[in-house]
Amino acid sequence: MNAPERHTMLLTTPFHSRVEAMCDVNDWGNWMGYTTPNAYFDVELEYFAIRSTTGVFDLSPMNKYRITGPDAEAYLNRMVTRDVSKIRVNRVGYAVWCNDAGEVMDDGTIFRLGQDDFRLCSYQRADEWLEWCKLGFDVTISNETEDLAALAVQGPTSCTILSLLGLEDLNQLKPFGIAYYTFNGAPLMVSRTGFTGDLGYEVWIAPEHAEDLWDQLFELGRDYLIKPIGSYALDIARIEAGFLQAHVDFVPAEEVVRPGRARSPLELGLEWLVDFKKPLFNGRSALLREKAKGSRYRFALLDVVIAGVILAVGLTTLFSLTARSLDLQREGEVKVKAAAMLDDLLSLVLLEGPADFPQLHSVAGRGQSPYEEFEFRVRIDDPGEGEPYRVTATVTHETGREYSCETLIAAKLGEEPDPIRNPEEPIDREARYEEIFGF
Repeated sequence: MNAPERHTMLLTTPFHSRVEAMCDVNDWGNWMGYTTPNAYFDVELEYFAIRSTTGVFDLSPMNKYRITGPDAEAYLNRMVTRDVSKIRVNRVGYAVWCNDAGEVMDDGTIFRLGQDDFRLCSYQRADEWLEWCKLGFDVTISNETEDLAALAVQGPTSCTILSLLGLEDLNQLKPFGIAYYTFNGAPLMVSRTGFTGDLGYEVWIAPEHAEDLWDQLFELGRDYLIKPIGSYALDIARIEAGFLQAHVDFVPAEEVVRPGRARSPLELGLEWLVDFKKPLFNGRSALLREKAKGSRYRFALLDVVIAGVILAVGLTTLFSLTARSLDLQREGEVKVKAAAMLDDLLSLVLLEGPADFPQLHSVAGRGQSPYEEFEFRVRIDDPGEGEPYRVTATVTHETGREYSCETLIAAKLGEEPDPIRNPEEPIDREARYEEIFGF
């Protein structure tokens, strides 16, 4: 009998032969039509590679658009909310772009490669939107996603390993800076950017040199315990760093089905990316009205201490990565929209309700991740007139262990919260690293 064949319409990246050979657990996902590993061997160990050695993530499926022409800066300034003119040549800037209603379409990074030469990297495909916004501007836009392979090389030893590759003076590159090198005679671009909040770089090269780059990188990094990482481990690091992800922390406005599901940059805590001094950009009028009236939602940051990364992975999987259903009981008009509890670092909780919260609101949920069962509760107290709201978050593990933390949310939306650290002793990370990595 013939063996069954597995057919797929998914594309593969230039690194796929190497990625597939190292993907021991055979756990794959779909990233914008590309086959990408959710995990290689162990999510926990992959996460700790990011935080203690070096983790390598195949970034090739990221949508990449080249924008050139005499109106390139003006075009981007009209489309995104930040002032693109402040991004200097060989620098990278984080940006969001909105529709006319001030709702976020997507976020991404803008690489300024020359005075009139930019590269826009985005999670969502944006071909049609970029073309629509192009009307009236003398620019050329090309999708170079398949023309450029990329790796995210992240972690404390990433600079050392890349320097062994011959990238001289890489330690002098400032955050969001760009440097140019050659690899096997081909151009190699390195940016000090990433999605982990740790020391890290993104390496960009032509697809035909991708496999050689992977081979040399892992050969040189062997003594530094370099490891490949999948999307699960990257997502934990992302949330710890407080970075937002489309389809997790917000639904792109273009894909919203039910009214009210889209979010503005002000609701997502990205007001610092909105430059109202610019005379015109997509969504400016709507955002000005929202700023004057007040936002419907806001992100609150909760610092939760949880003993063990396994629990953190499970909660991340449930709340953030797979967006599984969670049975929430709510009182009043405040409810938890999304949550991702993390090991001794930040969690994102989107609170829905009026600017003036009633005296007491609480939410509770119970869920089961691939790793364990837990309960999740959030309570919001108003201590008095004009005082900030006190938010208490509690996680009860299946073993009965309970972990909680508190934070303050300003009485008026838009003000900065004043976080209160958990009084419990922090997790001994050095001991945890020694336990896992043996040093």
